[in-house]
Amino acid sequence: MPASDEPDEAIRAPLPRQRRSKFWFFVLLAGILIFAAAAGALYVALRPVTLRIAVGPSGSDDQKLIQALAQTFARDRSAVRLSPILTDGAAESISLLAASKADLAVARGDLEMPADAESVAILRKNVVVLWAPTGQQAKGSKKPPAAKIKSLEDLPGHRVGVIGRTQANVTLLRVILTESGIVPEKVEVVQFGINQIGEMARDPTIAAYMAVGPLNSKITTDAIAATARDRGEPKFLPVDVSETIAQKHPLYESEEIPGSTFSSSPARPDDKIETVSVNHLIVARRSLNETTVGEFTRQLFAVRQSLAKELPGAARIETPDTDKDAALPAHRGAAAYIDGTERTFLEKYSDYMWGTVLLLSGLGSAGAWFRSYLKRGEKIQSTGMRDRVLVLITQARQGNSEDELDEMQREVDGILRETLNSYDDGAIEEGDLSAFSLALEQFHRAVADRKAAMNNMASDLAPFRSRQ
Repeated sequence: MPASDEPDEAIRAPLPRQRRSKFWFFVLLAGILIFAAAAGALYVALRPVTLRIAVGPSGSDDQKLIQALAQTFARDRSAVRLSPILTDGAAESISLLAASKADLAVARGDLEMPADAESVAILRKNVVVLWAPTGQQAKGSKKPPAAKIKSLEDLPGHRVGVIGRTQANVTLLRVILTESGIVPEKVEVVQFGINQIGEMARDPTIAAYMAVGPLNSKITTDAIAATARDRGEPKFLPVDVSETIAQKHPLYESEEIPGSTFSSSPARPDDKIETVSVNHLIVARRSLNETTVGEFTRQLFAVRQSLAKELPGAARIETPDTDKDAALPAHRGAAAYIDGTERTFLEKYSDYMWGTVLLLSGLGSAGAWFRSYLKRGEKIQSTGMRDRVLVLITQARQGNSEDELDEMQREVDGILRETLNSYDDGAIEEGDLSAFSLALEQFHRAVADRKAAMNNMASDLAPFRSRQ
């Protein structure tokens, strides 16, 4: 047979399997990467968030409450956990918050806060208690002694003992004096630590006392009892301008101390007393994640009542003011929980979900292109095999022997096998396979026609051969 009629060895060669293996390797690798990314995202989304909370001093009610919260959240496997950072007091706690060394801090609302500090919860209201000793009753006298200090107006020229070393108490006293029309400089302030209450009660130069704490504060109750024992029954001093103070200084509120709050026998005080209060808060920076703060607030109020059985102070936890004009506005995460405006799962993550859909769509398109790129050689080879069948159709019509036609048939069988493999691999489309089927049909028809023609020719020549 002429050289031009020989089958193209490159076309007849089987399609390489290495390219198919490489494609499926990339598919498997991509699947593993996508699964790993999804698993990593799920782990990050579900793992608990730990917030550092600064609180102090050691042994205080605040420290005990925060420690109890941390243990409860850990025991309940809550989404938000607490890691307490013990400090010397509220001032240091605020400093750690300002330096981003803590995520939350427990402090009084009238302390100097970072510019972006916002409230998360009110742990309690600290009320101002002012009182003066009446003096010891003389032996044999039935008439109780008269108090030298009967109201705030009598304080100028006298010394006031303030319980607690924080400057915030002194600042608050000066606000009360100023709004009451008293020059603060005319009142001498002496501060005593909470471990110096006995010394303060015995000091005869102290004309009045001031304590700031919750209504059921043991420190305040003990201080009143100590001064009553050493200096006579207390005369409680009302802050008649409490509403004016609340209007001019939004960090303070007008409050009333009910009768018999600090003792019922004798009644201390014997009637309600007007005063001012300041909130004791959990505060956070505005930049702290909204969802995290919202979940923490939810957990806090969920366990409040159960903690109250162990720590009665937990029952006083309140929600902060969510008004945007509040002196210390609520963190948007806490406000969303309080106002019931928390976003649903779809609202929070819809952007991420749509982004993921677009990403997967892009990856699908890229994968299709990459797959087509890997299959381009196989597609070209399949087209070449179809063209080879067309060449074999012409050669079959001119075949000289059945052996030659059988050889062509074997070659076409190999081409058919490789073409079907390419179709299974996705290298060729269904339309390409239909075109190949048409060419294959024409080849078989050409072979059948040629064999029939050759048989007829052999029959016609048979008489001549017999005569010879």
